[in-house]
Amino acid sequence: MSSICLATLQRTQRNGVTYICTLTDILFNNNKTPMERKRAPKECGVPTLRVSEGSARIHLNRPQRHNRFEPADIETLSAMLRALAGHTSVRVLILTATGPSFSSGFDLDTLSGDRAVECTQAFAAMCDLLEGLPIPTVCGLNGNVYGGATDLALACDFRIGVEGCCLQMSPARLGIQYYYSGLQRYVERLGLREAKRLFLMGEQIDTPTMLRIGFLTETCAPDKLEARLDVVAGMLAQRSPASLRGLKSSLNSICRGTADATEINARFVESLTCSDAREGLKAWSERRLPKFASV
Repeated sequence: MSSICLATLQRTQRNGVTYICTLTDILFNNNKTPMERKRAPKECGVPTLRVSEGSARIHLNRPQRHNRFEPADIETLSAMLRALAGHTSVRVLILTATGPSFSSGFDLDTLSGDRAVECTQAFAAMCDLLEGLPIPTVCGLNGNVYGGATDLALACDFRIGVEGCCLQMSPARLGIQYYYSGLQRYVERLGLREAKRLFLMGEQIDTPTMLRIGFLTETCAPDKLEARLDVVAGMLAQRSPASLRGLKSSLNSICRGTADATEINARFVESLTCSDAREGLKAWSERRLPKFASV
């Protein structure tokens, strides 16, 4: 999508934590004077990825613009998701944001520009990448969520929102329609009635309504979000990675109507005698946490 390859990632280790940044970040920082580096804010505009102890965290980093998605954000986040899909040591992904809002959605300047088709298609593909990630994904909604960002959240397996957050989907107000996979996710996860209400009416809904219709998995106080995300990530990281990947794949295919019952049953039978099953049953009888191997 640009002349600079944002898919190139660099890993650095600090205090046992892996930080992953884009080639653009590296080039930008290397061209600064020492004083400019000292004055530079810790958070850059594009999303950042941090990996620690089997858990990955992606932060959206445009708080002054309510974390709206610009072309560079789409490229960067897509590259991160492709990289995570191939890392078997990562067991869970947390997606959250910096600032008072989760995301205001797609950048409207881009939407009205000559790259609108290219970038919206890339945004749809990014949401599909997130949904197809083999590991469990948790979206931490630290504030309001609008437009395309609602589909990004729906592409996650779990959505934990802070009390007081709101949601609005407004393509009809903008005079546009929507891409297939996003509409499909809405209908699958929320049902046709709620999908029509949100897309056709463009009504803003509050936290209790988001919870009632199934957009949110659970809610918590704003000052408790990070702690709750840590608890959920820790819980998922303790489970069998192979079991989680297989169960997620089976459940998604059943929901989408593409499941192969014979294949799912065969995986179940095979799992009964696998090493994870032996370890899990042994740990259960010994009343200890299991030590599952990475996939």
